[in-house]
Amino acid sequence: MSKPIAIILAAGQGTRMQSELPKVLCPLLDRPMISYVLDAVESAGIVRSLIVVGYRSDEVRRQLKVRNNLEFVEQHQRLGTGHAVQMCLDHFREHQGAVVVLTGDSPMIQPASLQRLLDHFDKEQPACIMGTLHKQNPTGLGRIIRNSAGEFTKIVEEKDATDTERLITEVNMSTYLFHAPSLVLALAQLTNNNRQTEYYLTDCPGILVEHKLSVEALPVLQPCEALTINTVDELQLVETEMIKMGY
Repeated sequence: MSKPIAIILAAGQGTRMQSELPKVLCPLLDRPMISYVLDAVESAGIVRSLIVVGYRSDEVRRQLKVRNNLEFVEQHQRLGTGHAVQMCLDHFREHQGAVVVLTGDSPMIQPASLQRLLDHFDKEQPACIMGTLHKQNPTGLGRIIRNSAGEFTKIVEEKDATDTERLITEVNMSTYLFHAPSLVLALAQLTNNNRQTEYYLTDCPGILVEHKLSVEALPVLQPCEALTINTVDELQLVETEMIKMGY
């Protein structure tokens, strides 16, 4: 089995961060927030990472040049998360192992959570695993939809969810592990038939379900991983939590 690789999405500007910096470089306890994501990936034993860059990409490359085992992939047109991963295809098209996909603005991702996903993949070999969690207030997040047998069927974004679906507390936190050939298959069938005309990575698990491939949603993420950063206030909340956790 090939060793796992990681794809880190780091192309965004982060317009609500009140900074001209690329979002992933906004400082968190005096370090770029993407540093914590890369630390977690390395701690989980993943030694090769593809960093998708776009907005002020030279700056991201310069900040991260001191780190080893990084390859940079340019997303010249930012057409969605699925499109970002499509830009990496040539780097993993022949890969036969796991591809972990994370966002560069998720600094609370924990190595233990990634290790649980990797261990489950090694044991069960599904086409896709999503790391999920139950959040008391899931507002704004995609809901995990399961059938009567408890099996994953799809992700529904809040704006598209019914009133009943909005009551679901299990949410997608953009933490994915794909079997590389299955990811290649799903990316080839992505469309941008949505309001934003973007290619969404969240559509890939549903595509694999349609192909009768094994897709699992595992609620293995820890409560701290529910903390996301889209604003300056949220960044300050994450800093406070990190201090409590001894970062």
